[in-house]
Amino acid sequence: MKIFIMRHGEAEHYAASDAERELTDRGRSASVAVAKACAQQGFQQFDKVIVSPYIRAQQTWQEISTYLSAKSIETNEDITPYGQAEEVADYLQAVADLEKLDSVLLVSHLPLVGYLTAEFVPGMVPPMFPTSGLICIDYSLEKQRGDVAFNIQP
Repeated sequence: MKIFIMRHGEAEHYAASDAERELTDRGRSASVAVAKACAQQGFQQFDKVIVSPYIRAQQTWQEISTYLSAKSIETNEDITPYGQAEEVADYLQAVADLEKLDSVLLVSHLPLVGYLTAEFVPGMVPPMFPTSGLICIDYSLEKQRGDVAFNIQP
């Protein structure tokens, strides 16, 4: 299966809470550029998209959903900035197996996106993701390991 992990677009620095920070115009345009590049790689539709409930992640999905589509969309409280990568990886493996997913896109945050990448690609140091950065992992559910197929940076 293919696991796509994307960090939300650039967000404003200040808001009433971290969860309420909104995308900047630059964050919107960079996210769209990454979505277009992903579509050019041949990935335009995902079996499932899982999005953090934080406003900047929700807005990132709204922006890129013009270019990328999903058969189902889920908002998940566990993929906020300090979610537990091991728990999220276990959840994703269970859902992928149960729902027979071939592709999933997660729209999340630092530091979780880096730790998740390292969970799916054993031996990899958690990478730093720029805002709007996206990585694609070829993942084997049976072997519970994957390799980086490509990454796209704005």
